Amino acid sequence: MSTNLLQSLSQEKIVAIIRGISAEHGDATAKALADGGIVFLEVTLNTDGALGMISRFREQYEGRMRIGAGTVLDIGQAKEAVKAGAEYIISPNLDEEVVYYGVEQGVDVWPGTMTPTEIVRAYKAGASAVKVFPMGALGVNYLKEVRAPLNHIPMIGTGGVNLSNIRTVLEAGAIAVGLGGNLVDKQLVKEGKFEELTKLAQSFVAEVKGTK
Repeated sequence: MSTNLLQSLSQEKIVAIIRGISAEHGDATAKALADGGIVFLEVTLNTDGALGMISRFREQYEGRMRIGAGTVLDIGQAKEAVKAGAEYIISPNLDEEVVYYGVEQGVDVWPGTMTPTEIVRAYKAGASAVKVFPMGALGVNYLKEVRAPLNHIPMIGTGGVNLSNIRTVLEAGAIAVGLGGNLVDKQLVKEGKFEELTKLAQSFVAEVKGTK
C-alpha cells in the first residue's frame, strides 16, 4: 500500500466520482475537475467506457491527478481496473478477495463498509482506508459515534455529501469524502457548462481547505 496515496488523500480530502457520464463528455469533465483543483478522480466501472477513461486519464494527468476505479464489485473487475491503470479501487461493498488482490498488487483498496464489524474486517484484510457508505442515510452522527472506538481506521464518507455539510463530515473525523452528483453535476456536463463545473470544484476545494 502506498502511504503517500493515503497521505495525499488526507490533504486533498475530496474524491470526485464520475458515474454514468458518456465517454464523449468524460475527457472534458476530467479536465474541468482538474482545472478546479481536484486531484482524486474515481471513474465507476458501471460507466460506459470506464476502463478507457481510466487509462486515458492516467496518461493525461500523470503527476497531477490520482485516478481510481469505483464500483468494483469483484475480483474480475478489480483485475480489469488495475490493468487499465487504476491507482486505487473503491467499492460499495466489502469483498475480501478484492482487498487481498490490491495488497498483492500494491494498489490501495477502499471498500464500502457500514457496520463496525465490516469496518474492522476490511481493515484487517488490508484495506488502507474504508468507505463509510451510505453516509447520506446514516448521517454525520453515525460517523462520529463509530469513530470513537475505531479512530485508528481511516474513513472516507460517501453519499449525501454537499457544499453545506462537507465540513461537518470532515470535522466528524472522515479523512476524505466521496462526491458524486453534488460535484460532478450531470446537468452541467450535459449542457457543456464545463467552466461552471470548474467553479463548482473550486468551491468544494476552498471549503475543505478550511477544515482541521
